Amino acid sequence: MAPRHFLTLLDFSPAELDALLDRASELKRGHRAGEDQRRFPGKVLGMVFAKSSTRTRVSFEAGMAQLGGHAMFLSPNDTQLGRGEPIEDSARVISSMVDVVMIRTFGHDIVERFAVSSSVPVINALTDSFHPCQLLADMQTYREHRGSIAGRTVCWVGDGNNMCQSYINAARQFDFELRIACPPGFEPDAALLAANGDRVSVGHDPAAAATGADLLVTDVWASMGQEAEQQDRAKAFAPFQLNAELLTRAAPGALYMHCLPAHRGEEISAGLMDAPDSVIWEEAENRLHAQKALLEALLDSAANA
Repeated sequence: MAPRHFLTLLDFSPAELDALLDRASELKRGHRAGEDQRRFPGKVLGMVFAKSSTRTRVSFEAGMAQLGGHAMFLSPNDTQLGRGEPIEDSARVISSMVDVVMIRTFGHDIVERFAVSSSVPVINALTDSFHPCQLLADMQTYREHRGSIAGRTVCWVGDGNNMCQSYINAARQFDFELRIACPPGFEPDAALLAANGDRVSVGHDPAAAATGADLLVTDVWASMGQEAEQQDRAKAFAPFQLNAELLTRAAPGALYMHCLPAHRGEEISAGLMDAPDSVIWEEAENRLHAQKALLEALLDSAANA
């Protein structure tokens, strides 16, 4: 039987995602209470990083250790992937020696091709198209503070990037309305929008998109690999900052999030970043707990296959 993978939120059913978030919160409470969560002694997570990260590496490495296993960091300089070995060949070799693989890379086709040839579960820890692990943390954070997000309204402000596209999948899987406000020319994938037109809309007015929203979300204006476009993007995105004024248009009690790292004073104001009631820092911490729940689910699935 082929292993189960987590390449986008669509790889799990809505019910499975809800159960995963319940388990993430349970693991979080247990971790804070000092509970021994070492269910997987001897298990190894291979972490393939083509893109650098703080939160992804720390959360997966710490999470695997807390589950009793070991995490192995692999950069392009450490593997033959960086010297042109076919992805399929690397997948067959690496997966024969570890129990689960996490990949953070550029093209989404890379994780798809790796998964096809892998004999163990593969996790998408970010591609240029999707960032599903971050959405698990975001949805967990909202649920812990405001309950179910089903039937709510979410406003995305900024670039139609991998985070925005994962929010489109989340709107489908968690049953909420998503309003996207971005500059013309920076919309998310047209086919993805068309497939979710019943719950996702795109406009170019942040104030209109934020009106009555229960959650406001943003991300950097220039993602990794787009640094050369930073100045041009800054001009185009200047009216799309998540700030206190925009927040006044949202519903009472609305939350706001940012996946980090943030450019304070650009896509989000420093005032919101440092506000005492901000959930951004808890959102970051929840990467640890959500991914532990995900690793647990995939390792259990592989053991029962």
